[in-house]
Amino acid sequence: MSKRNPYIRKLPMDWWMKQLFYTKYMIREGSSVFVTLYSLILAWGVFRLSQGEVAFNGWLDALQSPFAILLHIIMLILALYHTITWFSLAPKAADLWVKGKKLDEKVIIAAHYCTFVVVTVFCLLIITL
Repeated sequence: MSKRNPYIRKLPMDWWMKQLFYTKYMIREGSSVFVTLYSLILAWGVFRLSQGEVAFNGWLDALQSPFAILLHIIMLILALYHTITWFSLAPKAADLWVKGKKLDEKVIIAAHYCTFVVVTVFCLLIITL
């Protein structure tokens, strides 16, 4: 058995801030925490709705505090960033072929954005009607 120590490369804490590619990657990965937090807030609202009108109205009142509004603005920005970066990665995740020819990346990205707009408009119509 060898008595040599393996080489362990020192990695500074800010390694991801030195290249733009890694910075964008880390922001995207970090944004998933806020997307999860927002989904938990919405799930809590559904839970409060199941407890009755008074409980649900208390949840709505809690969401109207300045801290909650600021948190929602931050979560919205990060969710949009997460969505945009995911759509730009979609052609790499979906290798689509039509009639023996690879589908252009721009078509895949455009389809994602069109679907996003249609679903958003549909949800807004449901909410407002």
